This record gives sequence, C-alpha cells and structure tokens, in this order.
Amino acid sequence: MENSRYPQFKFTWIGGLVLLAGLFVGMMFVSFLITFSKIIFEQNIALKDWFLMLSNAIVFLAAIAFFDFIIVRRTTGRKLSFNFSPTNFYTYVLVFPLMLGMMFISEFITAQIPTKGPLFGRLYDYFNDLMAQLTDDPIVMVITAVIMAPIFEEIIFRGIIQKGLMNNNVEPWKAIVFSSVIFGLVHGNPWQFVGAVLLGCVLGLVYYKTKSLLLPMLLHGFNNLCSTLLVTYTKNESFADAFKIPEWTLLIIGIVLFSLFYYLFVKKNKVHYLEI
Repeated sequence: MENSRYPQFKFTWIGGLVLLAGLFVGMMFVSFLITFSKIIFEQNIALKDWFLMLSNAIVFLAAIAFFDFIIVRRTTGRKLSFNFSPTNFYTYVLVFPLMLGMMFISEFITAQIPTKGPLFGRLYDYFNDLMAQLTDDPIVMVITAVIMAPIFEEIIFRGIIQKGLMNNNVEPWKAIVFSSVIFGLVHGNPWQFVGAVLLGCVLGLVYYKTKSLLLPMLLHGFNNLCSTLLVTYTKNESFADAFKIPEWTLLIIGIVLFSLFYYLFVKKNKVHYLEI
C-alpha cells in the first residue's frame, strides 16, 4: 500500500473538526450569497430551485476542500483522490438486490417509530413541512438527490471517514458502523436516521469489499431514486403502500433478499479489489 496512487490519510477527531469547519464555511458562503442577492438584486435566490442544487454543492465541496488542504495534503503530500474503478458484472448483480432487501427492512423498522404524540408528532410535522418547502420540481429533485447527494455524501462518509478510520488501524466493521451512524445523525430526524444507518452499513460493506466508490455511489443513487419516485408518483415514501402489501410481508421479502445476496456477496464472491 506504500506505493498506492491514493493518499493514505488517517481520520481522527481533528479531521472531524476540519470537516465541520468546512461545512460551516460553506453554509456561511451560501448565506452571504442569499443576503447579497437580496440587497443588490432585490431577489431571494433561496426560493429558486436551482439554488438548492448550488447551495448543496457549495457546502459539500467546502467540507471536502478543507479536509483535502488541511489534512490530506499536509500529512501525505498528495491531493485527495479516490478509486472509482468499475467492478465485474457479477458484483453488480449481487449488490443491488442486497441493497433493495435492506431498503425493505429499513422501511419496516422506520414505520415502527411513532409519528404522533407531543414529542414525535411535532417533530414529524416539522420535518414534513421542511421537506415540502424544498422543491416540487422533479428534475431538481433527481439532480440533487439522485446524482449530487450520492457523489458528495459517499466521498465524505465512505471515502473520507470510513477509509480514513481504516487507514488509522480501526477494524473495518467498526469503521463501517461509525461512518454509518454519523451518516444517520446528519439527516437530523429519527425516521431518516434509521434508514441512513442501515443503508450506510451496506454502502460501507460494498466499499470495503470493492475498494471503489463507484458502486456505493450507484447504490446510494438507486436508493434515492426509489424514494424520489415514490414521493413523486404516490405521495408516500413507502414500498408497502405502493405495492399494496402489508409491512410484515415487505419485511419478510427484505430479509430473504438481504440474507441471500449478503451470503453470495460476502461468502461466495471473494474477490477483493486492491487500490494500486
């Protein structure tokens, strides 16, 4: 690994602070753009659909740039880069059903979290109102959720945090779980937290096995595409409602899919791709 073309940086609490600093600076710059447009052009660009995409890109790129210049280049002498190599077709056949199974399991578990009551009810209503204010444009939703979010989020959570922890001699399963929990926490609500943690574990496993960010990005995009289609065409982010089946049936299908393809992917497909 000493001759790897990819920088062997380590992720520590200092790296976490650097990422947070980058996110903060990115958000401050977005706020500056909004204020500037109001004063100079007398327009609130925050209400524009295109600004949703731009602001997301600015915030994520700021965090990645901070980590690159402050941590990676200073400790390794190289710029931040990742492996995006494709894998064999058999691997694709295994991981997408694996991901779908976990999506079904995640939906069942998430459905058990209360959406009513003095605490959860208010939080659920606030979250729904917040999501409704983002955008109604399906094109913007697809570009933001299905393309941009998987790219930036996989770079940060799998490419930087998970990989950096493993480079720091953290056991792979611990690095996968840790990065997945952080991934869940940044979503800011208990309903998305559960799904993000479970799906993050699948994405982390695939990244660990393939050593490439390409498949986690594709799987992440697949998950977000399914959610976007459900919201757009059924107004409900639920496979059970869309397919008109009980939640328990969805859970059983999910367990079967996940168990079968997990076994095939982890136990049978023993190819590990090396970063060279």
